[in-house]
Amino acid sequence: MEHFHVCAFFDSREQEYDVLAPFFREGLEQGEKVLHIVDPNVMDEHRARLSENGIDVDHCEACGQLELTSWYGAYLDDECRFDRERMLATLQQVCRDAAEAGYGRVRIMGNMDWTLSNTGLERELLAYEAEVNEVLSQHRQPAICVYDTAKLSGAMMMDLLRTHPLTLVNGVVQENPFYIPASSMLAELERRELARAGQAA
Repeated sequence: MEHFHVCAFFDSREQEYDVLAPFFREGLEQGEKVLHIVDPNVMDEHRARLSENGIDVDHCEACGQLELTSWYGAYLDDECRFDRERMLATLQQVCRDAAEAGYGRVRIMGNMDWTLSNTGLERELLAYEAEVNEVLSQHRQPAICVYDTAKLSGAMMMDLLRTHPLTLVNGVVQENPFYIPASSMLAELERRELARAGQAA
Protein backbone atom coordinates (compact mmCIF):
# COMPACT_ATOMS: atom_id res chain seq x y z
CA MET A 1 0.00 0.00 0.00
CA GLU A 2 1.36 3.40 -0.98
CA HIS A 3 1.51 5.85 1.92
CA PHE A 4 0.44 9.50 2.19
CA HIS A 5 0.31 10.15 5.96
CA VAL A 6 3.16 12.31 7.30
CA CYS A 7 4.11 13.11 10.89
CA ALA A 8 5.95 16.42 11.32
CA PHE A 9 7.58 17.42 14.61
CA PHE A 10 8.73 21.02 15.02
CA ASP A 11 10.54 22.93 17.75
CA SER A 12 9.06 26.33 16.86
CA ARG A 13 6.43 28.08 14.74
CA GLU A 14 9.22 29.61 12.65
CA GLN A 15 10.63 26.20 11.81
CA GLU A 16 7.16 24.91 10.97
CA TYR A 17 6.41 27.62 8.42
CA ASP A 18 9.93 27.61 6.96
CA VAL A 19 9.49 23.93 6.13
CA LEU A 20 5.80 23.68 5.26
CA ALA A 21 4.97 26.97 3.52
CA PRO A 22 6.84 26.03 0.30
CA PHE A 23 4.86 22.76 0.19
CA PHE A 24 1.57 24.64 0.50
CA ARG A 25 2.61 27.30 -2.01
CA GLU A 26 3.64 24.64 -4.54
CA GLY A 27 0.23 22.99 -4.28
CA LEU A 28 -1.61 26.24 -4.83
CA GLU A 29 0.60 27.15 -7.79
CA GLN A 30 -0.17 23.76 -9.33
CA GLY A 31 -3.91 24.32 -8.99
CA GLU A 32 -4.41 21.90 -6.13
CA LYS A 33 -6.71 22.23 -3.13
CA VAL A 34 -5.08 23.07 0.23
CA LEU A 35 -6.89 22.48 3.52
CA HIS A 36 -5.56 23.55 6.92
CA ILE A 37 -7.17 22.63 10.23
CA VAL A 38 -5.80 24.99 12.88
CA ASP A 39 -6.36 26.46 16.31
CA PRO A 40 -9.08 29.13 15.93
CA ASN A 41 -7.14 31.33 18.35
CA VAL A 42 -4.21 31.61 15.92
CA MET A 43 -6.16 31.76 12.64
CA ASP A 44 -5.16 35.38 11.95
CA GLU A 45 -1.53 34.62 12.71
CA HIS A 46 -1.70 31.58 10.40
CA ARG A 47 -3.03 33.72 7.55
CA ALA A 48 -0.32 36.31 8.16
CA ARG A 49 2.46 33.73 8.13
CA LEU A 50 1.18 32.21 4.89
CA SER A 51 1.11 35.69 3.34
CA GLU A 52 4.66 36.33 4.52
CA ASN A 53 5.67 33.19 2.66
CA GLY A 54 4.31 34.33 -0.68
CA ILE A 55 0.78 32.93 -0.59
CA ASP A 56 -2.06 35.21 -1.71
CA VAL A 57 -4.37 34.08 1.08
CA ASP A 58 -7.30 36.37 0.24
CA HIS A 59 -7.40 35.34 -3.41
CA CYS A 60 -6.93 31.62 -2.73
CA GLU A 61 -9.63 31.62 -0.06
CA ALA A 62 -12.03 33.60 -2.23
CA CYS A 63 -11.77 31.11 -5.09
CA GLY A 64 -12.05 28.14 -2.72
CA GLN A 65 -8.64 26.73 -3.46
CA LEU A 66 -7.35 27.41 0.06
CA GLU A 67 -9.60 26.40 2.95
CA LEU A 68 -8.69 27.35 6.51
CA THR A 69 -10.90 25.76 9.11
CA SER A 70 -11.03 25.59 12.89
CA TRP A 71 -10.47 22.54 15.05
CA TYR A 72 -14.14 22.82 15.96
CA GLY A 73 -16.33 21.12 13.41
CA ALA A 74 -13.32 19.09 12.31
CA TYR A 75 -11.43 17.28 15.07
CA LEU A 76 -13.70 18.56 17.85
CA ASP A 77 -17.42 19.07 18.19
CA ASP A 78 -19.05 22.07 19.88
CA GLU A 79 -18.41 20.51 23.28
CA CYS A 80 -14.70 19.94 22.56
CA ARG A 81 -15.14 16.17 22.21
CA PHE A 82 -13.18 14.10 19.71
CA ASP A 83 -14.96 11.33 17.82
CA ARG A 84 -12.54 9.44 15.63
CA GLU A 85 -15.25 7.82 13.51
CA ARG A 86 -16.76 11.23 12.74
CA MET A 87 -13.34 12.63 11.87
CA LEU A 88 -12.54 9.70 9.58
CA ALA A 89 -15.87 10.24 7.81
CA THR A 90 -15.13 13.97 7.55
CA LEU A 91 -11.78 13.26 5.94
CA GLN A 92 -13.41 10.85 3.48
CA GLN A 93 -15.84 13.61 2.50
CA VAL A 94 -13.06 16.20 2.12
CA CYS A 95 -11.28 13.92 -0.36
CA ARG A 96 -14.49 13.23 -2.30
CA ASP A 97 -15.46 16.90 -2.42
CA ALA A 98 -12.05 17.90 -3.72
CA ALA A 99 -12.21 15.28 -6.48
CA GLU A 100 -15.75 16.33 -7.44
CA ALA A 101 -14.61 19.96 -7.61
CA GLY A 102 -11.97 18.94 -10.15
CA TYR A 103 -8.86 19.08 -7.96
CA GLY A 104 -6.26 16.44 -8.74
CA ARG A 105 -4.95 16.64 -5.19
CA VAL A 106 -5.87 18.08 -1.82
CA ARG A 107 -2.97 18.84 0.51
CA ILE A 108 -4.18 18.54 4.11
CA MET A 109 -2.46 19.89 7.20
CA GLY A 110 -3.75 19.39 10.72
CA ASN A 111 -2.25 21.18 13.71
CA MET A 112 -2.59 18.68 16.56
CA ASP A 113 -2.13 20.90 19.61
CA TRP A 114 -5.82 20.37 20.45
CA THR A 115 -4.88 16.95 21.80
CA LEU A 116 -2.97 18.53 24.68
CA SER A 117 -6.07 19.98 26.35
CA ASN A 118 -8.09 16.78 26.07
CA THR A 119 -7.09 14.46 28.90
CA GLY A 120 -7.61 10.74 28.49
CA LEU A 121 -7.57 11.05 24.70
CA GLU A 122 -4.37 9.13 24.00
CA ARG A 123 -5.97 5.83 22.93
CA GLU A 124 -8.56 7.46 20.64
CA LEU A 125 -5.95 9.74 19.07
CA LEU A 126 -3.52 6.90 18.35
CA ALA A 127 -6.34 4.74 16.96
CA TYR A 128 -7.37 7.61 14.67
CA GLU A 129 -3.80 8.21 13.51
CA ALA A 130 -3.47 4.50 12.72
CA GLU A 131 -6.79 4.21 10.87
CA VAL A 132 -6.48 7.41 8.84
CA ASN A 133 -3.72 5.79 6.79
CA GLU A 134 -6.29 3.68 4.96
CA VAL A 135 -8.45 6.71 4.11
CA LEU A 136 -5.52 8.67 2.71
CA SER A 137 -4.17 5.69 0.75
CA GLN A 138 -7.63 4.96 -0.68
CA HIS A 139 -7.93 8.51 -2.02
CA ARG A 140 -4.18 8.96 -2.62
CA GLN A 141 -4.16 12.33 -0.84
CA PRO A 142 -1.34 13.62 1.39
CA ALA A 143 -1.90 14.78 4.95
CA ILE A 144 0.60 16.23 7.42
CA CYS A 145 -0.03 16.05 11.17
CA VAL A 146 1.91 18.81 12.94
CA TYR A 147 3.10 18.28 16.51
CA ASP A 148 5.12 20.52 18.84
CA THR A 149 8.01 18.48 20.27
CA ALA A 150 8.12 20.64 23.41
CA LYS A 151 4.59 19.55 24.34
CA LEU A 152 4.99 15.79 23.93
CA SER A 153 6.43 13.10 26.17
CA GLY A 154 9.01 10.78 24.68
CA ALA A 155 6.61 7.84 24.93
CA MET A 156 3.83 9.68 23.14
CA MET A 157 6.19 10.86 20.42
CA MET A 158 7.29 7.28 19.80
CA ASP A 159 3.67 6.08 19.63
CA LEU A 160 2.84 8.82 17.14
CA LEU A 161 5.80 7.81 15.01
CA ARG A 162 4.51 4.24 14.99
CA THR A 163 1.18 5.38 13.50
CA HIS A 164 2.69 7.41 10.63
CA PRO A 165 4.36 5.65 7.68
CA LEU A 166 6.15 8.86 6.66
CA THR A 167 8.03 11.48 8.67
CA LEU A 168 9.19 14.97 7.82
CA VAL A 169 12.80 15.41 8.91
CA ASN A 170 14.90 18.47 8.06
CA GLY A 171 12.44 19.44 5.35
CA VAL A 172 12.54 16.02 3.66
CA VAL A 173 9.76 13.41 3.71
CA GLN A 174 11.20 9.99 4.54
CA GLU A 175 9.97 6.44 5.09
CA ASN A 176 9.48 5.93 8.82
CA PRO A 177 11.29 2.82 10.16
CA PHE A 178 9.19 2.87 13.35
CA TYR A 179 5.84 2.59 11.55
CA ILE A 180 3.65 -0.45 12.17
CA PRO A 181 0.42 -1.34 10.31
CA ALA A 182 -2.86 -0.06 11.69
CA SER A 183 -4.04 -3.55 12.67
CA SER A 184 -0.92 -4.07 14.79
CA MET A 185 -1.23 -0.69 16.48
CA LEU A 186 -4.92 -1.19 17.24
CA ALA A 187 -4.20 -4.63 18.71
CA GLU A 188 -1.47 -3.14 20.91
CA LEU A 189 -3.80 -0.39 22.12
CA GLU A 190 -6.37 -3.05 23.03
CA ARG A 191 -3.74 -5.00 25.00
CA ARG A 192 -2.79 -1.85 26.90
CA GLU A 193 -6.44 -1.17 27.71
CA LEU A 194 -6.92 -4.71 29.04
CA ALA A 195 -3.74 -4.45 31.10
CA ARG A 196 -4.88 -1.18 32.67
CA ALA A 197 -8.29 -2.68 33.41
CA GLY A 198 -6.60 -5.66 35.08
CA GLN A 199 -4.45 -3.40 37.24
CA ALA A 200 -7.47 -1.40 38.33
CA ALA A 201 -9.49 -4.48 39.29
